[in-house]
Amino acid sequence: MIEVADIFRQHAAAYQAAHSLLPSQIRALRDIERCRTAFFGGQLTQCDHCGQQHFAYHSCKNRHCPKCHGEQTQAWLEKQRQRLLPCPYYLLTFTLPAPLRPLAFAHQKLLYGALLQSAAAAVLKLAADPQYLGAGPTVLAVLHTWTRAMCYHPHVHLLVSAGGISPDGQRWLAPKNPAFLVPVRALSVIFRAKMRDALRQAELGEQAPGAVWTQPWVVHCQHAGRGEKVLDYLARYLFRVAISNSRIQAFDQGEVTFGYRDNRTQQPCQVTLPAEEFIDRFLKHVLPQGFPKVRHYGLASAARRAAREQARAWLTPSQNILMPLPAPTPPPTEKSSLPLCPSCRVGHLICLQSLRPQRKFPP
Repeated sequence: MIEVADIFRQHAAAYQAAHSLLPSQIRALRDIERCRTAFFGGQLTQCDHCGQQHFAYHSCKNRHCPKCHGEQTQAWLEKQRQRLLPCPYYLLTFTLPAPLRPLAFAHQKLLYGALLQSAAAAVLKLAADPQYLGAGPTVLAVLHTWTRAMCYHPHVHLLVSAGGISPDGQRWLAPKNPAFLVPVRALSVIFRAKMRDALRQAELGEQAPGAVWTQPWVVHCQHAGRGEKVLDYLARYLFRVAISNSRIQAFDQGEVTFGYRDNRTQQPCQVTLPAEEFIDRFLKHVLPQGFPKVRHYGLASAARRAAREQARAWLTPSQNILMPLPAPTPPPTEKSSLPLCPSCRVGHLICLQSLRPQRKFPP
């Protein structure tokens, strides 16, 4: 399989020589290029059943690496599934207009944070209106900066509960209209106004084209069932950038070909790019160090945990039939926590030796 790391190893040096990169981009290039190599060290293990020895290099653990974070992704997904309330959900998508994208890339922490905050604030403002809901829903916000072709396209996905707790905190309220949560046209206007205010407060308002504040902003809303499928989609790209290694179809003579599915036609497509342009598209989606791309608002926030559990109790039907208690799960033993042997699938891998990194970890 062709990997993003293969492309970086051959062309990253030339790309860096021709471009001025942010520290987070330099770190991503360096980590992904050296992921699961001697640079990060490794571990020698032996199966306690068949005796087979295995050696594996350590991963880079960079949050943009397409080879890392499988277990972390699954852990996040399980945690978010447990946080879901037993009610319908909506998926809302707020897109930053094209004229503001150069400004967003130049001030990533500020603009990305404002994008998340403004989208959530617009939803909570309209949801509080008794004409539509008159309550506070749960809001899970996730930042994405790409299209399926890896073009720079900052937008925010919000998973919002179809209902919320009343202002007096005494009951769960469903939307007044079962066909929609809140009107997207009104959302668009409020979202645009809040982004304008955020830019003015940051003294960046004059750098935005004036026409952007009079044009319609794109907001999309659709039913999301009980939210599970949306969580699966969000988790897929939560701990990596816009492309997986499996989508890379060819890498030959300095050109990279990868596949994607067109958003409008849903037909499979291909795009072929010079390797340095591929690297450029990839690095545009590397987030500033420490920037949280997932945030919780409204009833989903950490401060509202007790209220959220009260809502869960209201939404969960009472069980009048006594059910047998499940058998207690035995506590995990030290051996059961060890990885299974990939050869015999019976024994567990015991660490024989840890090999130190060839050099120090990147700062």
